[in-house]
Amino acid sequence: MLRHLLVVETPDDSLADLRAALEGLPESGVRLELEVVRDAAAVGRRLGEQPAIDVCVVPYPDGDGRVSASAVMRAIRAIDATVPLIAVAARGDVNLAADAVDAGATDFLVRGDRLRERLQTLIGKVRRTLALVDRNRDLSEQNLRLRQVDRERTRLVGESPEILEMIERIRRVAVIPRPVLIVGERGTGKELVARAIHAGAGRPDRPFVPVNCSAFPETLLESELFGHERGAFTGAERLVHGRFEQADGGTLFLDEISRMPLPFQQKILRVVEYGTFARVGGTHEIRSRARIVAASNADLQEAIRQGGFLPDLYDRLAFEVVRVPPLRDRQGDVRVLAGHFLKEFLLEVPALGDKTWDEAALAALERYPFPGNVRELKTIVERAAYRDTTREINLEDLALPDVVAPRAGTFRERVEGFERQLIRDALSASGGNQADAARRLGLAYHRFRYYAGKYR
Repeated sequence: MLRHLLVVETPDDSLADLRAALEGLPESGVRLELEVVRDAAAVGRRLGEQPAIDVCVVPYPDGDGRVSASAVMRAIRAIDATVPLIAVAARGDVNLAADAVDAGATDFLVRGDRLRERLQTLIGKVRRTLALVDRNRDLSEQNLRLRQVDRERTRLVGESPEILEMIERIRRVAVIPRPVLIVGERGTGKELVARAIHAGAGRPDRPFVPVNCSAFPETLLESELFGHERGAFTGAERLVHGRFEQADGGTLFLDEISRMPLPFQQKILRVVEYGTFARVGGTHEIRSRARIVAASNADLQEAIRQGGFLPDLYDRLAFEVVRVPPLRDRQGDVRVLAGHFLKEFLLEVPALGDKTWDEAALAALERYPFPGNVRELKTIVERAAYRDTTREINLEDLALPDVVAPRAGTFRERVEGFERQLIRDALSASGGNQADAARRLGLAYHRFRYYAGKYR
Protein backbone atom coordinates (compact mmCIF):
# COMPACT_ATOMS: atom_id res chain seq x y z
CA MET A 1 0.00 0.00 0.00
CA LEU A 2 1.26 3.49 -0.86
CA ARG A 3 1.85 5.62 2.25
CA HIS A 4 2.07 9.40 2.14
CA LEU A 5 4.59 11.02 4.50
CA LEU A 6 4.47 14.75 5.13
CA VAL A 7 7.92 16.03 6.17
CA VAL A 8 8.27 19.49 7.73
CA GLU A 9 11.71 20.76 6.76
CA THR A 10 13.94 23.53 8.12
CA PRO A 11 15.64 26.14 5.91
CA ASP A 12 18.97 24.29 6.24
CA ASP A 13 17.48 20.89 5.26
CA SER A 14 18.19 19.31 8.65
CA LEU A 15 16.22 16.17 7.68
CA ALA A 16 18.00 15.57 4.37
CA ASP A 17 19.73 12.43 5.71
CA LEU A 18 16.42 11.11 7.02
CA ARG A 19 14.68 11.67 3.69
CA ALA A 20 17.51 9.92 1.84
CA ALA A 21 17.30 6.97 4.23
CA LEU A 22 13.51 6.73 3.83
CA GLU A 23 13.73 6.70 0.04
CA GLY A 24 16.30 3.89 0.23
CA LEU A 25 14.19 1.46 2.25
CA PRO A 26 12.45 -0.73 -0.36
CA GLU A 27 13.00 -3.75 1.91
CA SER A 28 10.57 -2.27 4.45
CA GLY A 29 7.64 -3.64 2.44
CA VAL A 30 5.96 -0.22 2.46
CA ARG A 31 5.86 2.09 -0.58
CA LEU A 32 6.55 5.61 0.60
CA GLU A 33 5.80 8.91 -1.08
CA LEU A 34 7.43 11.89 0.61
CA GLU A 35 6.02 15.41 0.51
CA VAL A 36 8.14 18.22 1.90
CA VAL A 37 6.77 21.51 3.26
CA ARG A 38 8.85 24.37 4.60
CA ASP A 39 6.03 26.46 6.01
CA ALA A 40 4.08 25.43 9.13
CA ALA A 41 0.92 27.08 7.76
CA ALA A 42 1.04 24.76 4.73
CA VAL A 43 0.80 21.71 7.00
CA GLY A 44 -2.75 22.54 8.06
CA ARG A 45 -3.86 23.12 4.48
CA ARG A 46 -2.34 19.85 3.29
CA LEU A 47 -3.98 17.75 6.01
CA GLY A 48 -7.38 18.73 4.67
CA GLU A 49 -6.60 17.63 1.12
CA GLN A 50 -6.41 14.30 -0.73
CA PRO A 51 -4.65 11.93 -0.83
CA ALA A 52 -4.73 11.63 2.94
CA ILE A 53 -1.47 12.02 4.85
CA ASP A 54 -0.54 8.82 6.70
CA VAL A 55 2.44 10.06 8.74
CA CYS A 56 3.77 13.51 9.70
CA VAL A 57 7.48 14.04 10.44
CA VAL A 58 8.61 17.18 12.32
CA PRO A 59 12.21 18.18 13.22
CA TYR A 60 12.42 18.68 16.97
CA PRO A 61 12.67 21.27 18.45
CA ASP A 62 13.28 23.44 15.36
CA GLY A 63 9.96 23.02 13.53
CA ASP A 64 10.09 24.91 10.22
CA GLY A 65 12.80 27.25 11.52
CA ARG A 66 10.31 29.98 12.39
CA VAL A 67 7.51 28.13 14.23
CA SER A 68 8.64 25.72 16.96
CA ALA A 69 8.07 21.99 16.57
CA SER A 70 5.79 21.86 19.63
CA ALA A 71 3.56 24.57 18.11
CA VAL A 72 3.52 22.76 14.74
CA MET A 73 2.57 19.45 16.36
CA ARG A 74 -0.16 20.99 18.49
CA ALA A 75 -1.62 22.57 15.36
CA ILE A 76 -1.53 19.16 13.62
CA ARG A 77 -3.24 17.52 16.59
CA ALA A 78 -5.98 20.15 16.53
CA ILE A 79 -6.77 19.08 12.95
CA ASP A 80 -6.16 15.32 13.16
CA ALA A 81 -6.00 13.54 16.51
CA THR A 82 -5.05 10.15 15.04
CA VAL A 83 -2.37 10.68 12.37
CA PRO A 84 1.01 9.21 13.48
CA LEU A 85 3.30 12.12 14.36
CA ILE A 86 7.07 11.53 14.55
CA ALA A 87 9.40 14.01 16.23
CA VAL A 88 12.98 13.75 14.86
CA ALA A 89 15.89 15.07 16.94
CA ALA A 90 19.63 15.25 16.31
CA ARG A 91 20.40 13.78 19.74
CA GLY A 92 18.74 11.61 22.35
CA ASP A 93 17.40 13.53 25.32
CA VAL A 94 14.81 12.25 27.81
CA ASN A 95 13.44 15.71 28.58
CA LEU A 96 13.23 16.57 24.87
CA ALA A 97 11.37 13.33 24.14
CA ALA A 98 8.95 13.98 27.02
CA ASP A 99 8.26 17.49 25.67
CA ALA A 100 7.62 16.06 22.19
CA VAL A 101 5.19 13.46 23.50
CA ASP A 102 3.44 16.16 25.53
CA ALA A 103 3.05 18.21 22.32
CA GLY A 104 1.38 15.25 20.58
CA ALA A 105 4.19 13.11 19.16
CA THR A 106 3.48 9.41 18.60
CA ASP A 107 7.18 8.48 18.39
CA PHE A 108 10.58 10.10 18.99
CA LEU A 109 13.38 9.28 16.51
CA VAL A 110 17.08 10.14 16.96
CA ARG A 111 19.14 10.74 13.81
CA GLY A 112 22.82 9.87 13.49
CA ASP A 113 24.47 6.46 13.52
CA ARG A 114 22.33 3.39 12.75
CA LEU A 115 19.62 5.61 11.28
CA ARG A 116 18.51 2.97 8.76
CA GLU A 117 18.20 0.37 11.53
CA ARG A 118 16.19 2.76 13.67
CA LEU A 119 13.96 3.55 10.71
CA GLN A 120 13.28 -0.13 10.09
CA THR A 121 12.17 -0.51 13.72
CA LEU A 122 10.10 2.66 13.59
CA ILE A 123 8.35 1.67 10.36
CA GLY A 124 7.38 -1.65 11.95
CA LYS A 125 5.79 0.24 14.84
CA VAL A 126 4.14 2.78 12.54
CA ARG A 127 2.78 0.00 10.32
CA ARG A 128 0.79 -1.35 13.29
CA THR A 129 -0.40 2.16 14.12
CA LEU A 130 -1.43 2.74 10.51
CA ALA A 131 -3.42 -0.50 10.53
CA LEU A 132 -5.41 0.89 13.46
CA VAL A 133 -5.80 4.25 11.68
CA ASP A 134 -7.07 2.47 8.56
CA ARG A 135 -9.49 0.50 10.69
CA ASN A 136 -10.75 3.69 12.32
CA ARG A 137 -11.18 5.35 8.93
CA ASP A 138 -13.14 2.37 7.65
CA LEU A 139 -15.36 2.44 10.74
CA SER A 140 -15.87 6.20 10.38
CA GLU A 141 -16.88 5.81 6.74
CA GLN A 142 -19.18 2.91 7.65
CA ASN A 143 -20.72 4.98 10.44
CA LEU A 144 -21.27 7.85 8.01
CA ARG A 145 -23.00 5.51 5.54
CA LEU A 146 -25.18 4.09 8.31
CA ARG A 147 -26.14 7.58 9.43
CA GLN A 148 -27.03 8.47 5.85
CA VAL A 149 -29.16 5.31 5.60
CA ASP A 150 -30.83 6.18 8.92
CA ARG A 151 -31.55 9.72 7.73
CA GLU A 152 -33.05 8.32 4.52
CA ARG A 153 -35.15 5.83 6.46
CA THR A 154 -36.50 8.46 8.84
CA ARG A 155 -36.90 11.38 6.47
CA LEU A 156 -40.34 12.84 5.84
CA VAL A 157 -41.60 11.85 2.40
CA GLY A 158 -44.40 13.60 0.55
CA GLU A 159 -45.26 16.29 -1.96
CA SER A 160 -48.78 17.31 -0.89
CA PRO A 161 -49.40 20.90 0.28
CA GLU A 162 -50.35 19.55 3.71
CA ILE A 163 -47.05 17.75 4.27
CA LEU A 164 -44.97 20.59 2.80
CA GLU A 165 -46.66 23.05 5.15
CA MET A 166 -45.87 20.76 8.08
CA ILE A 167 -42.22 20.43 7.00
CA GLU A 168 -41.91 24.21 6.86
CA ARG A 169 -43.34 24.48 10.37
CA ILE A 170 -40.80 21.89 11.56
CA ARG A 171 -37.96 23.81 9.90
CA ARG A 172 -38.90 27.02 11.68
CA VAL A 173 -39.42 25.59 15.16
CA ALA A 174 -36.50 23.13 15.10
CA VAL A 175 -33.91 25.82 15.86
CA ILE A 176 -35.92 27.29 18.76
CA PRO A 177 -34.93 25.57 22.05
CA ARG A 178 -38.46 25.15 23.36
CA PRO A 179 -40.86 22.19 23.81
CA VAL A 180 -42.95 21.07 20.85
CA LEU A 181 -46.23 19.15 20.88
CA ILE A 182 -46.96 16.80 17.96
CA VAL A 183 -50.55 15.69 17.44
CA GLY A 184 -51.97 13.29 14.89
CA GLU A 185 -53.77 10.01 14.40
CA ARG A 186 -52.06 6.69 15.03
CA GLY A 187 -49.60 5.68 12.32
CA THR A 188 -49.13 9.18 10.89
CA GLY A 189 -45.42 9.26 11.75
CA LYS A 190 -45.23 11.41 14.87
CA GLU A 191 -41.86 9.97 15.90
CA LEU A 192 -40.46 10.77 12.44
CA VAL A 193 -41.58 14.35 12.97
CA ALA A 194 -39.86 14.38 16.37
CA ARG A 195 -36.65 13.07 14.80
CA ALA A 196 -36.89 15.73 12.08
CA ILE A 197 -37.15 18.42 14.77
CA HIS A 198 -34.13 16.90 16.53
CA ALA A 199 -32.09 16.83 13.30
CA GLY A 200 -33.21 20.32 12.29
CA ALA A 201 -31.91 21.69 15.58
CA GLY A 202 -28.38 20.83 14.40
CA ARG A 203 -28.01 17.99 16.93
CA PRO A 204 -27.37 14.88 14.80
CA ASP A 205 -24.57 13.75 17.12
CA ARG A 206 -26.60 14.41 20.27
CA PRO A 207 -28.89 11.74 21.76
CA PHE A 208 -32.50 11.28 20.66
CA VAL A 209 -34.24 9.31 23.42
CA PRO A 210 -37.82 8.07 22.82
CA VAL A 211 -40.11 6.97 25.66
CA ASN A 212 -43.59 5.48 25.25
CA CYS A 213 -45.44 6.86 28.27
CA SER A 214 -48.22 4.27 27.94
CA ALA A 215 -45.78 1.38 28.37
CA PHE A 216 -45.07 1.99 32.08
CA PRO A 217 -47.21 2.25 35.22
CA GLU A 218 -46.64 5.43 37.22
CA THR A 219 -44.16 3.90 39.69
CA LEU A 220 -41.94 2.55 36.91
CA LEU A 221 -42.35 5.61 34.70
CA GLU A 222 -40.81 7.83 37.38
CA SER A 223 -37.72 5.61 37.63
CA GLU A 224 -37.57 5.28 33.82
CA LEU A 225 -37.53 9.03 33.26
CA PHE A 226 -35.72 10.33 36.34
CA GLY A 227 -33.54 7.34 37.27
CA HIS A 228 -33.03 6.16 40.84
CA GLU A 229 -30.41 6.12 43.57
CA ARG A 230 -28.92 2.95 45.00
CA GLY A 231 -31.23 1.64 47.72
CA ALA A 232 -34.18 3.79 46.61
CA PHE A 233 -36.41 0.71 46.66
CA THR A 234 -36.17 -3.05 46.94
CA GLY A 235 -33.94 -4.33 44.15
CA ALA A 236 -32.30 -0.93 43.47
CA GLU A 237 -28.74 -2.21 43.88
CA ARG A 238 -27.03 0.53 41.89
CA LEU A 239 -27.50 4.08 40.69
CA VAL A 240 -29.42 4.24 37.40
CA HIS A 241 -29.49 7.27 35.12
CA GLY A 242 -32.97 8.00 33.76
CA ARG A 243 -33.99 9.06 30.29
CA PHE A 244 -33.72 12.76 31.11
CA GLU A 245 -30.03 12.29 31.89
CA GLN A 246 -29.51 10.04 28.87
CA ALA A 247 -31.02 12.75 26.65
CA ASP A 248 -28.92 15.54 28.15
CA GLY A 249 -28.05 18.04 25.43
CA GLY A 250 -30.30 16.23 22.96
CA THR A 251 -34.02 15.49 22.63
CA LEU A 252 -36.35 13.54 24.90
CA PHE A 253 -39.39 12.32 22.95
CA LEU A 254 -42.40 11.62 25.18
CA ASP A 255 -44.81 9.62 23.06
CA GLU A 256 -48.44 9.05 24.08
CA ILE A 257 -48.20 11.88 26.61
CA SER A 258 -51.98 11.70 27.16
CA ARG A 259 -51.57 8.24 28.75
CA MET A 260 -49.33 9.63 31.49
CA PRO A 261 -51.01 9.38 34.93
CA LEU A 262 -52.33 12.71 36.18
CA PRO A 263 -50.21 12.83 39.39
CA PHE A 264 -47.06 12.20 37.36
CA GLN A 265 -47.97 15.02 34.97
CA GLN A 266 -47.28 17.38 37.89
CA LYS A 267 -43.70 16.09 38.11
CA ILE A 268 -43.15 16.47 34.38
CA LEU A 269 -44.61 19.98 34.58
CA ARG A 270 -41.91 20.92 37.09
CA VAL A 271 -39.13 19.65 34.82
CA VAL A 272 -40.56 21.49 31.81
CA GLU A 273 -41.00 24.69 33.82
CA TYR A 274 -37.82 24.77 35.90
CA GLY A 275 -35.51 22.35 34.08
CA THR A 276 -34.63 20.37 37.22
CA PHE A 277 -35.55 17.00 38.74
CA ALA A 278 -34.36 14.54 41.36
CA ARG A 279 -33.78 10.82 40.98
CA VAL A 280 -36.09 8.45 42.83
CA GLY A 281 -34.71 8.17 46.35
CA GLY A 282 -32.46 11.20 45.86
CA THR A 283 -32.50 14.75 47.19
CA HIS A 284 -29.98 16.37 44.86
CA GLU A 285 -31.52 18.52 42.11
CA ILE A 286 -30.23 17.66 38.65
CA ARG A 287 -30.49 20.17 35.82
CA SER A 288 -31.85 18.86 32.54
CA ARG A 289 -30.62 20.25 29.22
CA ALA A 290 -32.82 17.91 27.19
CA ARG A 291 -35.32 19.43 24.80
CA ILE A 292 -38.76 17.91 25.30
CA VAL A 293 -40.87 16.92 22.30
CA ALA A 294 -44.19 15.31 23.20
CA ALA A 295 -46.76 13.54 21.03
CA SER A 296 -50.36 12.40 21.34
CA ASN A 297 -52.99 10.80 19.13
CA ALA A 298 -55.73 11.77 21.59
CA ASP A 299 -57.64 15.05 21.74
CA LEU A 300 -55.77 16.79 24.56
CA GLN A 301 -58.24 19.68 24.74
CA GLU A 302 -61.01 17.14 25.34
CA ALA A 303 -58.81 15.39 27.92
CA ILE A 304 -58.36 18.74 29.69
CA ARG A 305 -62.13 19.30 29.74
CA GLN A 306 -62.62 15.83 31.24
CA GLY A 307 -59.92 16.42 33.86
CA GLY A 308 -57.50 13.87 32.45
CA PHE A 309 -54.74 16.27 31.38
CA LEU A 310 -53.23 19.29 33.12
CA PRO A 311 -53.90 22.54 31.25
CA ASP A 312 -50.65 24.00 32.63
CA LEU A 313 -48.65 21.11 31.20
CA TYR A 314 -50.36 21.54 27.85
CA ASP A 315 -49.47 25.25 27.85
CA ARG A 316 -45.80 24.49 28.61
CA LEU A 317 -45.51 21.74 25.99
CA ALA A 318 -47.37 23.60 23.25
CA PHE A 319 -44.84 26.33 22.47
CA GLU A 320 -45.59 25.08 18.97
CA VAL A 321 -48.14 22.47 17.96
CA VAL A 322 -47.26 20.43 14.87
CA ARG A 323 -50.30 18.66 13.45
CA VAL A 324 -49.46 15.61 11.35
CA PRO A 325 -52.12 15.22 8.64
CA PRO A 326 -53.75 11.81 8.15
CA LEU A 327 -52.79 10.05 4.94
CA ARG A 328 -56.30 10.40 3.51
CA ASP A 329 -55.83 14.21 3.56
CA ARG A 330 -52.48 14.14 1.74
CA GLN A 331 -53.49 14.35 -1.89
CA GLY A 332 -51.06 12.45 -4.12
CA ASP A 333 -48.78 11.23 -1.33
CA VAL A 334 -50.03 7.63 -1.34
CA ARG A 335 -48.40 7.08 -4.73
CA VAL A 336 -45.18 8.81 -3.65
CA LEU A 337 -44.97 6.86 -0.39
CA ALA A 338 -45.78 3.53 -2.06
CA GLY A 339 -42.83 4.01 -4.40
CA HIS A 340 -40.57 5.07 -1.52
CA PHE A 341 -41.47 2.13 0.73
CA LEU A 342 -41.10 -0.37 -2.12
CA LYS A 343 -37.64 0.93 -3.00
CA GLU A 344 -36.61 0.88 0.67
CA PHE A 345 -37.86 -2.69 1.19
CA LEU A 346 -36.14 -4.03 -1.93
CA LEU A 347 -32.85 -2.48 -0.80
CA GLU A 348 -33.29 -4.19 2.56
CA VAL A 349 -34.23 -7.55 0.98
CA PRO A 350 -32.30 -7.70 -2.33
CA ALA A 351 -33.29 -11.36 -2.82
CA LEU A 352 -36.74 -10.18 -3.91
CA GLY A 353 -35.23 -8.60 -7.03
CA ASP A 354 -36.59 -5.58 -8.88
CA LYS A 355 -40.32 -4.88 -8.80
CA THR A 356 -42.64 -2.24 -10.19
CA TRP A 357 -46.23 -1.22 -9.55
CA ASP A 358 -49.22 -2.21 -11.65
CA GLU A 359 -51.25 0.95 -12.29
CA ALA A 360 -54.47 -0.68 -11.09
CA ALA A 361 -52.79 -1.56 -7.79
CA LEU A 362 -51.65 2.03 -7.29
CA ALA A 363 -55.16 3.29 -8.10
CA ALA A 364 -56.60 0.90 -5.50
CA LEU A 365 -54.15 2.19 -2.90
CA GLU A 366 -55.21 5.75 -3.66
CA ARG A 367 -58.87 4.81 -3.09
CA TYR A 368 -58.19 3.11 0.23
CA PRO A 369 -58.84 5.39 3.28
CA PHE A 370 -55.94 4.04 5.39
CA PRO A 371 -57.29 4.11 8.95
CA GLY A 372 -53.77 3.09 10.05
CA ASN A 373 -52.22 5.91 7.98
CA VAL A 374 -48.60 5.76 6.80
CA ARG A 375 -47.70 2.84 9.08
CA GLU A 376 -50.47 0.76 7.50
CA LEU A 377 -49.38 1.74 3.99
CA LYS A 378 -45.80 0.65 4.73
CA THR A 379 -46.99 -2.74 5.97
CA ILE A 380 -49.27 -3.25 2.95
CA VAL A 381 -46.48 -2.35 0.50
CA GLU A 382 -43.90 -4.66 2.12
CA ARG A 383 -46.35 -7.55 2.35
CA ALA A 384 -47.35 -7.09 -1.30
CA ALA A 385 -43.71 -7.08 -2.40
CA TYR A 386 -43.13 -10.28 -0.44
CA ARG A 387 -46.22 -12.00 -1.88
CA ASP A 388 -45.53 -11.03 -5.47
CA THR A 389 -43.91 -13.81 -7.50
CA THR A 390 -43.43 -11.73 -10.65
CA ARG A 391 -41.79 -8.38 -11.24
CA GLU A 392 -45.01 -6.36 -10.99
CA ILE A 393 -47.19 -5.87 -7.89
CA ASN A 394 -50.89 -6.17 -8.72
CA LEU A 395 -54.25 -6.03 -6.95
CA GLU A 396 -54.07 -9.65 -5.87
CA ASP A 397 -50.71 -9.03 -4.17
CA LEU A 398 -52.16 -6.08 -2.26
CA ALA A 399 -55.08 -8.05 -0.78
CA LEU A 400 -56.69 -4.85 0.51
CA PRO A 401 -59.74 -5.00 2.81
CA ASP A 402 -63.12 -5.18 1.10
CA VAL A 403 -63.79 -1.56 1.91
CA VAL A 404 -61.70 -0.59 -1.13
CA ALA A 405 -63.98 -2.32 -3.63
CA PRO A 406 -66.65 -0.03 -5.14
CA ARG A 407 -70.03 -0.72 -3.56
CA ALA A 408 -73.59 0.28 -4.37
CA GLY A 409 -75.29 3.16 -2.60
CA THR A 410 -75.01 6.92 -2.28
CA PHE A 411 -71.85 8.69 -1.17
CA ARG A 412 -73.26 9.11 2.35
CA GLU A 413 -74.24 5.45 2.57
CA ARG A 414 -70.78 4.31 1.51
CA VAL A 415 -69.09 6.66 4.03
CA GLU A 416 -71.33 5.35 6.80
CA GLY A 417 -70.48 1.79 5.80
CA PHE A 418 -66.80 2.59 6.20
CA GLU A 419 -67.39 4.28 9.57
CA ARG A 420 -69.31 1.23 10.75
CA GLN A 421 -66.39 -1.01 9.70
CA LEU A 422 -63.88 1.16 11.58
CA ILE A 423 -65.94 1.04 14.78
CA ARG A 424 -66.34 -2.73 14.48
CA ASP A 425 -62.62 -3.30 13.87
CA ALA A 426 -61.57 -1.04 16.76
CA LEU A 427 -63.92 -2.79 19.19
CA SER A 428 -62.70 -6.17 18.02
CA ALA A 429 -59.03 -5.18 18.47
CA SER A 430 -59.69 -3.77 21.96
CA GLY A 431 -61.74 -6.72 23.16
CA GLY A 432 -64.88 -4.60 23.45
CA ASN A 433 -63.25 -1.89 25.60
CA GLN A 434 -64.75 1.33 24.25
CA ALA A 435 -62.17 3.63 25.85
CA ASP A 436 -59.32 1.66 24.28
CA ALA A 437 -61.15 1.49 20.95
CA ALA A 438 -61.54 5.28 21.02
CA ARG A 439 -57.81 5.70 21.62
CA ARG A 440 -56.99 3.36 18.74
CA LEU A 441 -59.02 5.54 16.38
CA GLY A 442 -57.75 8.81 17.83
CA LEU A 443 -61.28 9.81 18.86
CA ALA A 444 -62.50 11.45 22.05
CA TYR A 445 -64.40 8.94 24.18
CA HIS A 446 -67.74 10.76 23.87
CA ARG A 447 -67.31 10.95 20.09
CA PHE A 448 -66.64 7.21 19.87
CA ARG A 449 -69.73 6.47 21.96
CA TYR A 450 -71.76 8.58 19.55
CA TYR A 451 -70.61 6.45 16.58
CA ALA A 452 -70.98 3.21 18.54
CA GLY A 453 -74.56 4.14 19.41
CA LYS A 454 -75.31 5.31 15.88
CA TYR A 455 -74.26 1.99 14.34
CA ARG A 456 -75.18 -0.17 17.36
